[in-house]
Amino acid sequence: MTYPVTDFSADPLYAIIVAGGSGSRMKSDVPKQFLILNGKPILQHTIERFLAASSAMSIVLVLPERDRQTWATLCEEYGFYPASVRVVNGGATRFQSVRNGLSAILADNETGGGLVAVHDGVRPFVSPEIIRNSFVVASQMGSAVTCVPAKDSVRLVGDDGQSQAVDRSRVRLVQTPQTFRLDLFRQAFQVDEQPFFTDCASVVEYAGFAVTLIDGAYENIKITTPEDMLWAATFDSAG
Repeated sequence: MTYPVTDFSADPLYAIIVAGGSGSRMKSDVPKQFLILNGKPILQHTIERFLAASSAMSIVLVLPERDRQTWATLCEEYGFYPASVRVVNGGATRFQSVRNGLSAILADNETGGGLVAVHDGVRPFVSPEIIRNSFVVASQMGSAVTCVPAKDSVRLVGDDGQSQAVDRSRVRLVQTPQTFRLDLFRQAFQVDEQPFFTDCASVVEYAGFAVTLIDGAYENIKITTPEDMLWAATFDSAG
């Protein structure tokens, strides 16, 4: 659902961009967030989308400690020095990495108020409009989780290996950003990590909070495989 974009600048705005990929599925020795897409690193494209959404946004970039020097070298090479981006070390899991990013925000935010978006570093085609809408909805509803309707037929496989058809009109494919009120998000991430936490929405739901879905976009892909990279290069050139 798309809400009217109203003024939300009174709330402090934060983004946690998680970039911990290894490049294994990309069949590359270079972590996928650092691959060059039409003249600059994928991660730079992603960060620039958030900076375009709001000049008042503070960004926490979560990287594996081993990759911080690589990112610093790329920033030097491509002249990318955004003052509002802070780099922190990631954890062993996505849950732990997001928690590290959240801790960095809370350390600088005594009131604990504001809004926070969590986004995959390798989703460089998210539009500033989607980002802004996610903040608007989160300010009103507490959460805003980006998704798109399933295009393909969907089947659910049971423990016995048998499958059954699922009404695809009721299925949504979840993307990022996933945006939340900061006070709610802080409470949610006080729970113990669970094996079924695949994203922030699952953490928030487990903590007892409602999840509000908003419209994403099919072009907001997560670049994971060589095929994704080919599509991304074509799409970015066309755009």
